[in-house]
Amino acid sequence: MLRWLWLALAVWGAVHPMYWFATYLSASGWSLSALIDAWYVNASTTGLVWDLTIAAITLTIWIVAETVRRKHWRGLLAIPAIYCIGVSCGLPLYLFLRSRPS
Repeated sequence: MLRWLWLALAVWGAVHPMYWFATYLSASGWSLSALIDAWYVNASTTGLVWDLTIAAITLTIWIVAETVRRKHWRGLLAIPAIYCIGVSCGLPLYLFLRSRPS
């Protein structure tokens, strides 16, 4: 049961933030540089960017260490999700993959 909750959270973590990114990009003429500039518009957003960056790096190190220790290579699929979608998708995706019955 918990395993499927991880998957639902991974889907939500992919879809919900992407809705807001797409909304912003649509309004700004699909300018990726404008999106990145918006991440650093004030101290609050800059702090959030650094918070998520540190969390992404920490999660990546944990995934690699756990994958090597457990020899469960499928867990590495969460790493591209972290950097291409976000931590809100990558973390629950990893937990879903990690909780797979042997």
